[in-house]
Amino acid sequence: MSPHQAIFTTLFAVAVLSFLFSCYQRVRLVAIGASENRFDDPLARLRGMFRYAFAQKRVLARPYGVNHFLLFWAFMLLLTANGAFLLEGLIPGFSLASALPAPLGHGQELLFDIVSLVALGSVLVALARRLFFPPAYLGNDYTRPASGEALLILGMIAALMTAFFLLNAARIALGQAGTWQPVSSALAGLLNGLSPSVLEGVAGVSWWLHALVLLLFMNLLPRSKHMHILTAIPNCYFNGPARPNVQSREAFEKGRRYGVGSVEQFSWKDLLDSLTCTECGRCQDLCPAHATTKPLNPRRIVHDIKLNLLMNGPALRDGAPGTLALIGDAGEGTVGEEAIWACTTCGACTSVCPVLIEQMPKIIKMRRHLVQEKARFPEELLNLFENMEQRSNPWGIAPSERTKWSSQLGDRTFKPGETEYLFFVGCAGTFDSRNKHVTVALATILDAAGVSWGTLGREERCCGDSVRRLGNEYVFDAMAGENVALFREKGITRVVTQCPHCFSTLKNDYRQYGLDIEVLHHSHLLARLVAEGRLTPAGQASFGKVMFHDSCYLGRHNDTYEAPRIVLAAATGTAPAEFGRNHENGFCCGAGGGRMWLEEQSGTRINLERIREAMQQRPDTLCVSCPYCMTMMEDGLKDLGVADAVRVRDIAEIMADGIR
Repeated sequence: MSPHQAIFTTLFAVAVLSFLFSCYQRVRLVAIGASENRFDDPLARLRGMFRYAFAQKRVLARPYGVNHFLLFWAFMLLLTANGAFLLEGLIPGFSLASALPAPLGHGQELLFDIVSLVALGSVLVALARRLFFPPAYLGNDYTRPASGEALLILGMIAALMTAFFLLNAARIALGQAGTWQPVSSALAGLLNGLSPSVLEGVAGVSWWLHALVLLLFMNLLPRSKHMHILTAIPNCYFNGPARPNVQSREAFEKGRRYGVGSVEQFSWKDLLDSLTCTECGRCQDLCPAHATTKPLNPRRIVHDIKLNLLMNGPALRDGAPGTLALIGDAGEGTVGEEAIWACTTCGACTSVCPVLIEQMPKIIKMRRHLVQEKARFPEELLNLFENMEQRSNPWGIAPSERTKWSSQLGDRTFKPGETEYLFFVGCAGTFDSRNKHVTVALATILDAAGVSWGTLGREERCCGDSVRRLGNEYVFDAMAGENVALFREKGITRVVTQCPHCFSTLKNDYRQYGLDIEVLHHSHLLARLVAEGRLTPAGQASFGKVMFHDSCYLGRHNDTYEAPRIVLAAATGTAPAEFGRNHENGFCCGAGGGRMWLEEQSGTRINLERIREAMQQRPDTLCVSCPYCMTMMEDGLKDLGVADAVRVRDIAEIMADGIR
């Protein structure tokens, strides 16, 4: 064995052992998390993995994503080239090109040369972007070390590519390699004037530079945020086919712990998420709480969970208590309570993350701990929780008042075996004076279309959406159990509701309780009735310039964007105008996640941010499809003093005018 080979073999062995040990340490930390079944439906998981990890669907949703896509696939293809390079150092005389049949050998030389150029170009673009025109969401105070780390990683990749080209160019100039490498051959032309001894020196230095940087790069990955290079693919696989818009149920038994108050109470998938985050900032960029200068930053939440895991994990793994609190004000590695309560559960963070990290569900788990174990929550929620428990609605109004809105419609009680649709009115549609108009409008439309419908009247209870998102799983569990029993008793199989929060809860959350029925938001049913010719609006309803605001729980959580637009187009004769932020990139009204019942104590009000965006286009009517959005939009218009100039209408009100 030559000295050259002996030195490299020793370095290689040390580097590989160090890499494997680092990975082992990280896997052991993830393993302290609570169990969670993420192994079902492997075919669907594989499809998701290929769509998001390999095809990079969300990465490519933004223009710069093309550069990352090229760098990712260059990295994947060059794994073989780097493997062959390592074998060359371990086995004297080994060459992948020589080991393959001539056509394949020439092909791989050509491929690796071109792909290396693509990788180098992508790295230079990434460096220029970070240094000269970084987007705002790339950096803030806590990410500065990570940004330096990103520059180091990019510099190391550039060094690998440069060393690759210099090594091959020197070998070509020495006549030791073929010319199936156009980039290296062009560089070799510049080296032809050098003496053989100098060329040998260039080759030797380039080889060792490539070797040392490669081994260092390999060991840096598991100990940095760039561990996502190793974990992104499995993280996408374990995400599964469903959106993470439904939190898991809790079993209420003596001696159990509820929610997450310590890092090991997160599931192993939550902990894998924390190690997978590359802190790209896309979740931060879309978060309405962060955009209005509140203390919540979903990227920071995941970052703090990771730091807490790294600090407390070894002790927790050995059965000792952690030293750094997960929830509190101890600084980095701890999540502040104000940040936990600032979340609107709009789903923007989960919908945009390229590697499918589930930020919002982690916040709900911490809320559960604060509410159910610590009884520590904003004071305004005390009345809400009491009203929900005692009278099953947020305002604490007597259940006997639930039928007042329909006093002029006669008896519209749901009759098992006779009525086709249960009209689940919801608390806002029943008790809120403004939203009662929407309820009457929808009832009028259903009658005009000949739809058989009825209500539960005084028997209707709140669906429990707000208490679940606020972390009071105990109260939600009781409410859901009662509702499911009532639905089964009545033989209800089809439901329509005007509230996206009721819609999402009945459709998704109640499946955890064994209720699997058809649930429609009123936009779904109205669009269907238009398509079937059962609703024939004149298409001339005069509301001026109409803008449509996407509800988070209808859009991002349930992928419904076109149905309300179809309804508006049919009623008015033209497609609605769009906010600058719409569809998947829509901006929350600020009321989701139970925030409807909480005051905004810091930053700018989220609904004001949305109204200011709307006023840039001077609309006459803001159209919504959600009772919460209705309230927030009207309040925002009043606060800005433009309520007299702009009206807020639900799509049902627009359609009701259209068919008159």
